[in-house]
Amino acid sequence: MNKKNAILGAAFLTATSAVGPGFLTQTATFTQNLGASFAFIILIAIFMHIVVQFNIWRVIAVSKLKAQDIANKVCFGVGYFLSFLIILGGLAFNIGNVAGAGLGINTIFGISPILGACISALIAVAIFINKDAGGYMDKFAKLLGGFLIIMIFYIVFESNPPLGKAAKELISPSNFDAFTLVTLVGGTVGGYITFSGAHRLVDAGICGKENLSEVNKSATSGIIIANIIRIFLFLAVLGVVSLGVKLEPSNPALTPFEHALGNLGLILFGLVIWAASITSVVGCAYTSVSFITSFHPSIKKNENLIIIIFIIFSTLVFATIGKPVEILVLVGTLNGLILPIALFVILIAAYKKDIVGDYKHSKILAILGFVITIAMAILSFITIKDYLLQL
Repeated sequence: MNKKNAILGAAFLTATSAVGPGFLTQTATFTQNLGASFAFIILIAIFMHIVVQFNIWRVIAVSKLKAQDIANKVCFGVGYFLSFLIILGGLAFNIGNVAGAGLGINTIFGISPILGACISALIAVAIFINKDAGGYMDKFAKLLGGFLIIMIFYIVFESNPPLGKAAKELISPSNFDAFTLVTLVGGTVGGYITFSGAHRLVDAGICGKENLSEVNKSATSGIIIANIIRIFLFLAVLGVVSLGVKLEPSNPALTPFEHALGNLGLILFGLVIWAASITSVVGCAYTSVSFITSFHPSIKKNENLIIIIFIIFSTLVFATIGKPVEILVLVGTLNGLILPIALFVILIAAYKKDIVGDYKHSKILAILGFVITIAMAILSFITIKDYLLQL
């Protein structure tokens, strides 16, 4: 296995796992709601993204263990609970990812979203039929991740956003919304997302103190890739809404593409949402299943088959129900609690010698990590409580 390919592949895997249909919709909607002030929230989210990613990736790398095994070593049973949350949350997200892929093909070719979802699922399944599924997954994530960056940058160029205003609001925002920040952070490093690349590096054998520099490079690259896409999409939407154009309520991320390029924009948007969705299907399925592979040798032996079943089941739910039922929506909401639980466990593990040996974890990273854990736990609890009251 090419070590450089695996390192870059892990970076693209974690970035493209974050960049799904929800990512596109949220970024467009928040840009419309907050305008140029959204730049400041993106900046804070990037800072939190860095803290979370480096805390989790470094401890996983040094321990040479996946997150569920680290959690079980900290307190037996927590790893099983974390895996349960990750898999349920991953299933809820993957139904949305499959739906997004179906919508993309529907936009490009005009066929039904369900048929488009089935075709997309077959493409994702094809990756895991191969013995070298990891290598194919790395190449797939890099190829479509690069495509996303190029396409969205092109729309930024065409939409001509007010860069001066965005720069001013980046430093001195005129508007701020805490729950937008929570949603943004949760959608970037919440649930399974932050573990995608870290677990990929463990599977590729790129772990241990001797490989920390490579792990840091991969984590940094993943952060840069995800946030370049976020910033470009923000600027593209800002360029449109600053002209007074209202976003399409049912599909807000489509508007800047259609406004800038007309019918060609529709096709390009179809390609973008398909690429974002299909890479998220792959990343979500791989990472969700990676949370149970260490529980029994037979699971590890049949890992690719279980991933394929996960993808097919997600597709069948979308094809038969059309969209997630209330319980899946609730599971997706509960997914917001995964970040503070997982980050807290990882931070405790960072100071247990039976897990990390003589590794000395950064005190600054740890302190910032605990602050984010507490803040996200409080805000996630409030969000879930408000959601339950609305049922």
